[in-house]
Amino acid sequence: MKKIVTKTKIRIPFYDVDPMQVVWHGNYVKYLEVARCDFFRKLKYTYDDMKNDGIMYPIAKMDMKYIKSAKFDEDLIVECILKELEPAIIIKYNIYLNNEKIFKANTMQIGINFNTGETLYNAPEKLVKAIEEYND
Repeated sequence: MKKIVTKTKIRIPFYDVDPMQVVWHGNYVKYLEVARCDFFRKLKYTYDDMKNDGIMYPIAKMDMKYIKSAKFDEDLIVECILKELEPAIIIKYNIYLNNEKIFKANTMQIGINFNTGETLYNAPEKLVKAIEEYND
């Protein structure tokens, strides 16, 4: 499988910080989602494309490690690295602040038939093709 790495810039908005002026821990999940949507957009196979193909990929597992806090108005870079495609999509994430890794995570998404709820063990052909054709 082709190695794919994408990067997404996120500026921390005021409403994401807690009373201690650091990013509330739950918002990191949101940053992963923003970066994952951008990852699929860059592949040219989005969640809308999956839905149109009768497929959904819900998160089945998520592992996270907080290393250092980020604060309001700082710029983060969220790196997504495709690790596996079948039988599940596994993406590794690194979040950087000023080139320093402050957070890391992994997600596993399981393919599901949108209409029947049946688990899919093979990636859709359009997704495989999008990965093969990806140029960064």
